[in-house]
Amino acid sequence: MLSERRLEVLRAIVQDYVGTEEPVGSKALTERHKLGVSPATVRNDMAVLEDEGFIAQPHTSAGRIPTDKGYRLFVDRLAGVKPLSSPERRAIQNFLDGAVDLDDVVGRTVRLLAQLTRQVAVVQYPSLTRSTVRHVELLLLAPARLMLVLITDTGRVEQRLVDCQTPFGETSLADLRARLNSRVVGRRFADVPQLVQDLPESFESEDRATVSTVLSILLETLVEETEERLMIGGTSNLTRFGHDFPVMIRPVLEALEEQVVLLKLLGEAKDSGMTVRIGHENAHEGLNSTSVVAVGYGSGDEAVAKLGVVGPTRMDYPGTMGAVRAVARYVGQILAES
Repeated sequence: MLSERRLEVLRAIVQDYVGTEEPVGSKALTERHKLGVSPATVRNDMAVLEDEGFIAQPHTSAGRIPTDKGYRLFVDRLAGVKPLSSPERRAIQNFLDGAVDLDDVVGRTVRLLAQLTRQVAVVQYPSLTRSTVRHVELLLLAPARLMLVLITDTGRVEQRLVDCQTPFGETSLADLRARLNSRVVGRRFADVPQLVQDLPESFESEDRATVSTVLSILLETLVEETEERLMIGGTSNLTRFGHDFPVMIRPVLEALEEQVVLLKLLGEAKDSGMTVRIGHENAHEGLNSTSVVAVGYGSGDEAVAKLGVVGPTRMDYPGTMGAVRAVARYVGQILAES
C-alpha cells in the first residue's frame, strides 16, 4: 500500500504530465505543488513509485511519466469526476434539444462528445433488444399494399412495405391496428412473437392470410434490427496526439474502423456505471496505447445503449469522465421525453 504522500506525488505526476506533455522531474513537482517535503524526499518517493511500476523513465530523460498501472490507480483512487460548468451544461442542453429524430440525437451526441473531450467519440444506437414498442402504425397505400411503421420507446422508427395476397379494406386495417397495439404497446421486443402468435385466428378467414403477412414482416423487422449500430466521430482528433502513440497511429485507426471491436469495448461498460479501460486493459492490440471512457444511457433507470470516448492514455480523466457522464444524462432525458 502506498502512503498518502506518495499517492499525492503520483497525482501530481499524472496532472503535470497530462498538462505539459513532458516527463516530470522532482524539482518541477516541488515547485508546482505544495507537497510539504523536500525535493530529495520527492525523489525517493518517485523511486518507490517507479519500483512499484506506477511511473517509468522514458529514454534518458530525468523526468518520469505514468504507466498504465499508474493511471489505473489515479482513476480508481485519486481522480474525482470534474463537474461541468453551468455554461457547459447549458451548451449541451441547447445543442441536444434541437434534435429532430433518433439519428439526429446520435449524430449530435457524437459531435458534441468529440468537441467537449477532443477525443474520438463513439455512440451506440439504443438496442432494440432492450427496447419496448411505443406504437405500431399501419397505412393503406393501395388495395393490396400496406406500410408498417414500428416506433420504439427510444424514438427509433422502422418502416416496412407489406404486399398482401388479397385486397385489405380500411375497416379491417383499423381493426388489425387496434388489436395489434393492444397486445404489444409497452412490451419488450423479445415478448412480441408470443403475444401475437394467435392473432390471425381472431380474424375472419378471408383476412387471416394478410394478418399473417403483416405479423411476419413485423417479426422480421424485430430480428433484423437487433443488430447493433453505432456512430463514430472526431477521429481527426487523434492526429493531435501522434506523439502519444509508441509506434504509429495506424493500428488505432484500424481498430476504430472495426465496428465489432468498438461494440465489444462499449459492451464492457456496466449498464449505468462509468467504465474506464486503460492501455493494455483493452483486449484489442491496436488499442493498447489508448484509454476508453464509457457509460450507459437510457430513457429510464435501465441503460439501452452505451456512449464514450477513445483517446491516448495521457488524457484528462476527470474532465473526460465528467463530460461523458453529463452527455449521457442529457441524452437519457431526451429519450425519456421523446
